[in-house]
Amino acid sequence: MLPQKNSPKVLILGSAPNVVAVKDIDVSYYDEIIVINNAWQVLGSWTEHIFPYDFPQESKPLRYTKGQRPIDEKLFVRIQNEFGGFIYAGGTMAFTALYWALGEHMPSEIHILGCDMVYPDAGKTHFYGAGNPDPLREDFTLRDLSAKSARFMCLAARNGCSTYNLSDQSSKLCFPRRSRNIDANPCHLLINNASVQSILDQEKSLGYFISSGRYWEADLKIDLQALDKVDQQWKMLSHTIAVADI
Repeated sequence: MLPQKNSPKVLILGSAPNVVAVKDIDVSYYDEIIVINNAWQVLGSWTEHIFPYDFPQESKPLRYTKGQRPIDEKLFVRIQNEFGGFIYAGGTMAFTALYWALGEHMPSEIHILGCDMVYPDAGKTHFYGAGNPDPLREDFTLRDLSAKSARFMCLAARNGCSTYNLSDQSSKLCFPRRSRNIDANPCHLLINNASVQSILDQEKSLGYFISSGRYWEADLKIDLQALDKVDQQWKMLSHTIAVADI
């Protein structure tokens, strides 16, 4: 799939301390602004609030205004399954939000900020103070965060979407950095579609697909070496995408 004329531009915001830098960005560039979990507090002009099934009710906005909507598992699991499910994608909300944006909005660009998944040993871990570093929890789908980001970048490229990290800090995301001059010319991506399909076929052959999305409730015998092999292939393929930071 290639992006159509006037394809939307999407911004995704997480809860890392540097997410407050969004206040220096002209967000009118974006057609959709997706905020993850508590990030709805950072910016008032967001359009979608995405959160997991166990996100506390008291942490949600008191109300959603016109043009805003909640995105819960009843919506995002279906989209995630279209891209192979959670086990191969990585079971944390940064990746879930990325796949939701790609599948739901079919954008030509996705920019992300506040989702570097690198946490200091001391000090603030989130813009609101100390929080739970979900991507670092013991979970077999999160053993190589960089590989999971590589998978997304490859699948986005296959669908005509460029993915950029607006952060200037250390990151587990392998996405190219994009300056905050968001009016710069869009990048061009080169992706080997046959290679993408080959890796997807390997994933399918492993059979680790749980339609409910709740893989932790399933009785699965996981071959971690096989998963690691797939992860490494995504990382290698992502290096072939010809893209320069802009």
